[in-house]
Amino acid sequence: MKLAVIGAGAVGSSVVELASDHGHSVTAFADSSSAVIDSAGIDTAAVLDRKRTDGVVGSGAPEDALSAEYDVLVEATPTTLGDAEPGFGHIQAALERDRHAVLANKGPVAERYADVRALERESEGNVLFEATVGGAMPILSTIDDFDPSHITAVRGVLNGTANFILSRMATEGLDYEHVLAEAQDLGVAEADPTFDVDGTDAALKGVIIANVLSDDETEYTLDDAEVTGIQEISGSALELARADGRTVRLIAEVVEGSVRVGPRLVPDNAPLAVSGTRNIAQLETEHAGQLNISGRGAGGPETASAVLADIGRL
Repeated sequence: MKLAVIGAGAVGSSVVELASDHGHSVTAFADSSSAVIDSAGIDTAAVLDRKRTDGVVGSGAPEDALSAEYDVLVEATPTTLGDAEPGFGHIQAALERDRHAVLANKGPVAERYADVRALERESEGNVLFEATVGGAMPILSTIDDFDPSHITAVRGVLNGTANFILSRMATEGLDYEHVLAEAQDLGVAEADPTFDVDGTDAALKGVIIANVLSDDETEYTLDDAEVTGIQEISGSALELARADGRTVRLIAEVVEGSVRVGPRLVPDNAPLAVSGTRNIAQLETEHAGQLNISGRGAGGPETASAVLADIGRL
């Protein structure tokens, strides 16, 4: 496959770096201010080195990548809410050319799912987005394999930053602000961690799951989710939970058409009590019981692996 990768952050850069290992070539690569295009395949090592040293990937205009020669557009720009632009526009451009689109960007399928599916129906291209939920974890593909109609509920720990903070607070008896600062120093939390700690990131993933589970008549957005973050959880609350053999985790839950995200008490030895940045999703199925999928829910190479798995499916 020939790939056009839009977005040069950790995920987009990792897709470019790993594409050849999966038998693909990158014919276009764009960041927010530049692009490099070569129908025979760009020199990925040189381009990534230029990005590190000069801050740009090439001398072309970013929009030129959308009209390049490619089979699959990889949308790896930052997630935006509301109109989900510019990611939605990038997907539209690919589908209007009957090309495939693979997303790492959550915005289009969390905020404009019906619009994405409508564009897909009018195109020869397909849209896949495994990487939008759970990084390397094959959550959406497992739902698809079992058939969404046979999945009755999904719940899980879907944000590594929040989980790291709660794990450290519980294990070390530290307060929220102390552990947040530690997470930022380690690079586990962003300089502005709001999306992670207020539950928005986990809610977006829950909304995407709800859209996948729903019929085509129903669309979910972030406005449909009930969300509570972890900022108000105290160290003393975690101490009380530990004394009772339990802990607190930020749980996203999709059940019977509702999406809820918030701190929940879980037994210390329960599958949902994963520690550190690890994520887990529990799928309740009609005939196969409960399935637990656990792994790395974020990271450049990890999320890129889900992107490349989608490209393999295409």
